[in-house]
Amino acid sequence: MNKKQVLKILVIEDEQSLRENITNYLNVDGNICESCGALNPALQKLSDYDYDCVLLDIGLPDGEGFGVLEYLRTNHKNEAVLIISARNSLDDKLKGLNVGADDYLTKPFHLAELKARLAAVYRRKALNTNNKLLFNEIAIDLLGRTVEVNETAIILTRKEYDMLLYFIANKGKVISKNAIAEHLWGDEMDMHDNFDFIYTHIKNLRRKLLDAGGKDYLTSIYGLGYKFTG
Repeated sequence: MNKKQVLKILVIEDEQSLRENITNYLNVDGNICESCGALNPALQKLSDYDYDCVLLDIGLPDGEGFGVLEYLRTNHKNEAVLIISARNSLDDKLKGLNVGADDYLTKPFHLAELKARLAAVYRRKALNTNNKLLFNEIAIDLLGRTVEVNETAIILTRKEYDMLLYFIANKGKVISKNAIAEHLWGDEMDMHDNFDFIYTHIKNLRRKLLDAGGKDYLTSIYGLGYKFTG
């Protein structure tokens, strides 16, 4: 997460020092963090406001944090939820995930890992909402793996499709050529002598988006990589 990707986060944690450490750490990146230390205030906040992500301790003084998950599901709210708990039993983890949590992080943890997990669950949630991904004039059917620009279908290769998803999920960030290659080609990237193959795929993806009347979102950052802006 960086200043281009500002998240509104609710931290539900009864241990005051940990709650303050988490909010201070995440606020450094420009995120908007609200917090509370009990179940009932959390439910009230979730009733009054929408959040991108919820960090949830399940052992709260006035009830089980699982009640938050039940509330979100019952009211069809779509916040990404990362459970943070000292409980490390398999039963608790399975219950949390089955009731609707997106991930489960056991205490104690490093704040850097917390931030990485939080970013990951948010990206997954954003990409999987209603199996449709909308980005301005670009509409992606995640189940059918089809793409439309201004309601006109465009034909992408598998790598172009995966690359488009990767850029949208990381919009506003500078993505290195190495990161693109690693994400899309994995071990196969070792078979290439240089990154010219990435440039070819990006050039073709950009051309297809532009030919369908889309905007040019892809920017080459000299010496660093590429950025997808919107």
